[in-house]
Amino acid sequence: MVGVLSNQVDRMDIAAGDHIYSWRTTYLYAHHGIYIGDAMVIHFTKAAGHEIGTGTLLDRFLFSSSLATEGPPCQKCGHLINKQQGVITSCLDCFLYGGNLYMFDYAVSAAFFLAKARGGTCTLAASDPADVVIHRAQHLLNNGFGMYSLFKNNCEDFAIYRKTGLLVETSFSVGRSGQLASLTAAFSAVASSPLRFLTTSAGGLAIVTSGMYSVGRYVSDIGVRRDVIKVPVERLVEHWSRDPAPASQQRRQECHGDGHGGCVPVSRS
Repeated sequence: MVGVLSNQVDRMDIAAGDHIYSWRTTYLYAHHGIYIGDAMVIHFTKAAGHEIGTGTLLDRFLFSSSLATEGPPCQKCGHLINKQQGVITSCLDCFLYGGNLYMFDYAVSAAFFLAKARGGTCTLAASDPADVVIHRAQHLLNNGFGMYSLFKNNCEDFAIYRKTGLLVETSFSVGRSGQLASLTAAFSAVASSPLRFLTTSAGGLAIVTSGMYSVGRYVSDIGVRRDVIKVPVERLVEHWSRDPAPASQQRRQECHGDGHGGCVPVSRS
């Protein structure tokens, strides 16, 4: 388990199937991927300048998932990157883009999760075995992961699905991204709650706001929320090939993992 203060690790500490990330834009946002060994990473990208597609300066400011396009191609992975967006393979150096290496932690305790004030670093959800994770990553490398969306289907969503097989069912909520869940929780704690008016002291306001922020992050985590389903990667790709609508609009089916990235239906009581 990575420490509470920092998730930074050395390259020798990661293994195939690990969920890794690197901070971008002065720690504003992070880019996530799945390490597959031999200093190579599979990750979900969007072309530079098109992260949110607003046509404003924000498109240039948020470049968390795009790869560097200036200079000569990387000698190790340049021949693999025949596109600058979608699910791609690149070397670890290109993935890090000059940043440090961090490990995303799974199956953490509630106390540990709440101690990590910054979202997008850990989850209460358990990871599937490494071979299942790599199978999903390789399958989607060949078949895609749908349309990139900063708020619904981003690089962190991609990595978390690779590790857990879980997808958010409801179409009105954000995806599995802990980073966006933290932003939503922070906004709700500061701007939307009448509880912040129950105290007049600065200390009391800080306690109420931080408490609401922590609760908001916790209930949004993929490991505790109820609007998630486990979807085998083959069924996910088949659905996208028939219908480009988000997977969250599929008919609900609760299921167990079958140990191979598959799904065993569970009847409701």
